[in-house]
Amino acid sequence: QVQLLESGGALVQAGGSLRLSCSASGRALSNYAMGWFRQAPGKEREFVAAISFSGSITNYADPVKGRFTISRDNAENTVYLQMNSLKPEDTAVYYCAADRAPLRVRSFVGNYWGQGTQVTVSS
Repeated sequence: QVQLLESGGALVQAGGSLRLSCSASGRALSNYAMGWFRQAPGKEREFVAAISFSGSITNYADPVKGRFTISRDNAENTVYLQMNSLKPEDTAVYYCAADRAPLRVRSFVGNYWGQGTQVTVSS
């Protein structure tokens, strides 16, 4: 069992940056592919980005390509999402997730989920 805890969400102006963190306990994150998802009010949860167990393979949703970067530090058992050039449409609750398949970044399956962190981008 993996417990995930997101942090770093905040209110930021459009064009600004934030870095989200996802720390894990219970098991080493190095066994899992990791991903970020988001859910805006009234919308379904959507995929944002994923990274393989070693960090060598990444995948991004089209709306965030070139603006967001997913990374991981397995020694710290932490995954990050660097978000630059933020837009109001990035406003959502952001969730971290772990996939038992360590290389599955293109059809990511969230086997374990965090509670989410709120990101609000003002125009």
